[in-house]
Amino acid sequence: MDRHINTLLLTATLLLATNLPAIADEASSRAPISIEANSAVFDERQGHSIYTGNVIITQAGLEIRADKVTVFNKNKQLQRLEARGEPVYFRQHRAGAEDILGEARQLDYNIDNERLLLQDKAWFTQGKSRFSGQRIEYDMLKKRVTATQGKDGSQRVRVTLQPKAKSTPSDSAETP
Repeated sequence: MDRHINTLLLTATLLLATNLPAIADEASSRAPISIEANSAVFDERQGHSIYTGNVIITQAGLEIRADKVTVFNKNKQLQRLEARGEPVYFRQHRAGAEDILGEARQLDYNIDNERLLLQDKAWFTQGKSRFSGQRIEYDMLKKRVTATQGKDGSQRVRVTLQPKAKSTPSDSAETP
């Protein structure tokens, strides 16, 4: 069974890896992060802050919406975000390309290695291509998506890929 799952994951990853552009570019990853919430608790000793109630995080074209977000810092540097909600919503607007969207009950974003992890009833789309499964990881640097089913075999991975439309003869015909 594990061999079948690994084959499915490898195939899905290879099919989509060539089509997914990076979510964060150099300029947007250095942009300030804005956080709005109903309440916030800062714990400098523990190195984290907790935001609750209709949390909205924005950075350049990135947007995360959740019920609760914990922001972890180390040496006064942002390390990662943990978002929880019913659901957590993710959107990345990219100039000149279709938006990347995602949703799950849990979202973890590791800023150091630029990895996004969506878990528990997760889905992830770019344009008309879509992944869904228990766990979806997107490596922004390698432009690689990995999706897995639940450990109990529930919530199997589903992938929908949209091929490019064929050009019609009138698209390629030259006009005199």
